[in-house]
Amino acid sequence: MRKTNISDIEHKRMTETPITRLVVTLSIPTVISMLMTSIYNMADTYFVSSLGDSPVGAVGIVFSLQSIIQAVGFGLSMGCGSLVSIKLGEKKNDEANKIFSSAFFTAFICGMIIMGLCFIDLDALLLFFGSTDTILPYARGYAAVILIAAPFMCSSYVTNNSLRSQGKATFAMIANLAGGILNIILDPIFIFTFNMGVVGAAVATAISQFVSFIIALFFYLSKKSILLLSPKFISRRPYDYWLIIKTGAPTVFRQGLGSVSTTLLNIQVKPFGDAAIAAVSLANKVYMIIRSIVLGIGQGFQPVAGYNFGAKKPHRVKEAFKVAVILGSTVACLGALLVALFPTEVMELFRDEGTEAVEIGARMLRYLAICLPFLGYSSYVNMMYQSLGFVKGATFLASCRQGIFFIPLIFLLPFLWGLEGVIMTQSAADICTFIISIPFHIIFVKRHLCDDKISPET
Repeated sequence: MRKTNISDIEHKRMTETPITRLVVTLSIPTVISMLMTSIYNMADTYFVSSLGDSPVGAVGIVFSLQSIIQAVGFGLSMGCGSLVSIKLGEKKNDEANKIFSSAFFTAFICGMIIMGLCFIDLDALLLFFGSTDTILPYARGYAAVILIAAPFMCSSYVTNNSLRSQGKATFAMIANLAGGILNIILDPIFIFTFNMGVVGAAVATAISQFVSFIIALFFYLSKKSILLLSPKFISRRPYDYWLIIKTGAPTVFRQGLGSVSTTLLNIQVKPFGDAAIAAVSLANKVYMIIRSIVLGIGQGFQPVAGYNFGAKKPHRVKEAFKVAVILGSTVACLGALLVALFPTEVMELFRDEGTEAVEIGARMLRYLAICLPFLGYSSYVNMMYQSLGFVKGATFLASCRQGIFFIPLIFLLPFLWGLEGVIMTQSAADICTFIISIPFHIIFVKRHLCDDKISPET
């Protein structure tokens, strides 16, 4: 009875609370969670940067590997989260429990598989990702530790996103915040005090990810969650896993193509030396901090959209989208202004004044500032498609930014303009993605969110 009451209260909150207040309330903890994740990733880079260009380059190279882990974890978590929100909106709690438990255990097993496959020939994999011979020793040690943590990282994405999907974003924030703060504390201890260098940064990250995983798991096991986690809820129907994978496919494409694009970026910048690789890695880390805030707002929007779509209140879905775009675009514009006005100063937080890495990174930040104002809208169109279960459109949009547009541009622009072409590629791809998102948004609203009639994907 208690569980049912909690569910009913949450359903009423998600479908009746004024939209602006609801989106802002859910966005604040998700923004903090996303921001903290970016900050403790940045903490690795900040402390490692004092070790030289090659260690910084190693962090950038291993990011391609981390993107693969994230592709699997985020894919399962987003597929699970979108379905859970809709099922809870429909008051089908048992089905939501089945989806969540199945996704959680699948994520852990997938993390173990990734770890095993990558250890078969780790050096060859890192060289494929764009590592130079001087970067390889640092990348090898960093990657090995990250891989050991892969099962917990994959499962952690599912637990955190499922907390957000049921409107309990604050709990997810607490787990991420605890892990992030711990990572920042442990980084200098392992890197400098224990003299472990770049491997110490990876150990700090692995420990913090595990702690975040345990804290999120506690919320489920202590019955503070609407969802229940138990092996008895694991589905035996292949269709349920197909549904989770299909719904999460846009995220898999987005994250998987992120790994491909990072690899191609590293390969294209490789001829320009370790300093250029370090510069691109640092500039992307700065960009990801701003992007994480924008995506955090989107993650606050998604459960609102899912709940109300399931409850057949499309007018609230449209209003939630509008509020998210206003909030996200405001943040993105402020971030663009910051990196456009002070690109050199931002880069000098990580590298010494006047170095080649600072100069290249500052130029890249100026290009990224051009595309940032468009980031919120294009991201939320994609998120709306995915969170409401419209997989085909979501998968196409997810493939645009780091695939359909990025991949040809990363070959064309460097061919035309050398290093300058490399560092402008992401900005060009982001602008193209924004343009293609406009007709997708217009068509979606006309077909599925008009006249208070929910129109499912066929």
